[in-house]
Amino acid sequence: MTPRSTNEATGGDPAPATAARRAAGAQRREEILRIAVETFATRGYHNASLAEIAERAGLTQAGLLHHFRSKTALLSGVLELRDTSEIEQLGPERPRGTAFLDHLVETVRLNSTREGIVRLYAVLSAESVTEGHPAQQFFRDRYDGLRALVAEALREACELGEADAGLDVEGVASAVVAVMDGLQVQWLLAPRSVDMAAVTRRVLSALLADLRLPAGGPAGATSSAGPAGTASDEPAGIGPGDTSGAG
Repeated sequence: MTPRSTNEATGGDPAPATAARRAAGAQRREEILRIAVETFATRGYHNASLAEIAERAGLTQAGLLHHFRSKTALLSGVLELRDTSEIEQLGPERPRGTAFLDHLVETVRLNSTREGIVRLYAVLSAESVTEGHPAQQFFRDRYDGLRALVAEALREACELGEADAGLDVEGVASAVVAVMDGLQVQWLLAPRSVDMAAVTRRVLSALLADLRLPAGGPAGATSSAGPAGTASDEPAGIGPGDTSGAG
């Protein structure tokens, strides 16, 4: 007689045990990814080793490779975590026109509360410009996507009469992304000296103030706004707001 499994012999259902194993495996993967995020953020991809990450996770290197088949696969898992970014999750429901720029400021404020994620992407994005880096295409796509999102919002601002129709949306979009990423590096180096949200709001306001349509209508009309750089020159949707949040 062929021996039967315990579940067959007892008439038990193997599904709960299988589900429990899967849940345990998923939890272990999350733990490994959390440790990998911290390690890549502090040491960089090239300087971090699988042996170090495995040791911190309480595993052998072979045990880690059971969950992630290579260091590159582990990096891919880490980069997938970035999709918690509010900007990229909004999709078709995102704010339109200059209201989207307000959302960018709020995202920057939120980033000032999650130093680990900010450090991770500052380190990996800088490393990705080196030849053969496995995250290079990821960050190339990331910047293409961010520029496209901001450019689309600026086109909407033009259509809504919030900005001059002649606005160089592609150039301004590149400048906006550059400001946000550059401020992150400054903030990581001197968090008590740099208020990312406040500076982002200030730069966006200055960048768009002289490009928005005059209050009187089309170009050539007299604007009722005050001197450039004052609060009255801030584009629609970019008001003073709550810009606190830098550490």
